Amino acid sequence: MAENYQAPADLNRIRTIALGVGGISLIVWAAGTYFNVEQGLRSWLLGFIFWGGLSIGGIGILMLQYLTGGAWGVVIRRTVEAASRTLPIVFLIWLPLAFGATYMYRWAHLPPDDFTVLQRGDFLSPMWWAARSVIYFVVFGTLVYLLNNWSARQDRSADHEEAAKWLGKATKFSGPAMVIYVIFVTFASVDWVMSLDPHWFSTIWGLLFTAGWGLSSLCFSIVILAFLSDRAPMNRVLGKRHFHDIGKLILALVMIWAYFNFSQLLIIFSGNIPEETVWYITRMTTGWFAVGIGLILFHFAFPFLFLLKQDWKKNAKMLASISIFILFMRLVDMFYLISPNPRIDGSNLILSASFSWLDIAGTVAVGGIWLWYFLGRLMSRPLVPVMDPFLENAIEHGHGH
Repeated sequence: MAENYQAPADLNRIRTIALGVGGISLIVWAAGTYFNVEQGLRSWLLGFIFWGGLSIGGIGILMLQYLTGGAWGVVIRRTVEAASRTLPIVFLIWLPLAFGATYMYRWAHLPPDDFTVLQRGDFLSPMWWAARSVIYFVVFGTLVYLLNNWSARQDRSADHEEAAKWLGKATKFSGPAMVIYVIFVTFASVDWVMSLDPHWFSTIWGLLFTAGWGLSSLCFSIVILAFLSDRAPMNRVLGKRHFHDIGKLILALVMIWAYFNFSQLLIIFSGNIPEETVWYITRMTTGWFAVGIGLILFHFAFPFLFLLKQDWKKNAKMLASISIFILFMRLVDMFYLISPNPRIDGSNLILSASFSWLDIAGTVAVGGIWLWYFLGRLMSRPLVPVMDPFLENAIEHGHGH
């Protein structure tokens, strides 16, 4: 059965293109960074947070499908597993940030009598920042190894009874592991993004990234599944109801993302504490205010209205199109969170001065390398869990009315 569900060979051509584009963009980014190190590293951070979020978000979606069950989880499992197994390349992509932290994070240059330094001490130091990041990768890597190892053992099971044992083990593990996952996503997002402004904080920050990275992972999975849906072997597996089910999950996460962002704004606006409001005041300048309004309209309102239509969610190409659009808005959202933060010289730049061609070069470079590695992981295993006891029912569900 495993041989009947191997990925189509034409993915190799896409891998080659992705690596070529990523390699050329990497050279361009490196040349630009030589002349502007801080901007180059911030652009690399943008690519790392967006593409690395697909890997980390894939871990969350993988555990979620084990916990909730359903046909959608069976057909999407191998895609999010492949995304989670890109964690080694994500770690390598993180290394330039580790070596260049002092060129990018303002907390590395604060005076000893600064309030932040006095309160947080060595917590915000390059060495401990890097050490904590390594711990995050170790924890995420452990989750990836265990879940993918049990899934591989399920494929090698002699019968469905043995396969059900591995499925049950992954399901039981995913409950407490999901709690650990959210905690470490919170710490990682605080260290990697929120600490760009060392004087600002938000207690809902981790949930913003948990929901946002999960949304990115689901949208990316839809794009991959839609591409495979008219090619063997997935044309025998995927049906309209699969896309409809995952489309409803995307709609839910779009609303959750909006709710978390609105909650953060409402609480900070109501509190009106100077050290909290400065983050929004910066983003209410002329250029950034327009980006914020754009996120409300195109990251929430437009996808929300689009995904209310049942027939559109059942159409693979239409759902893939809105998923690509949401992924683009996810990138805009990451840019909105990263770029307006204070630079090392203390300046808060307006939108026209914040955007750089290095943002494009860095994001494309990271994306090309990540896609090349991801497609390799996707092709290394069958596209569906062939020994899953619920596989046949899941396929039948997708082709129902």
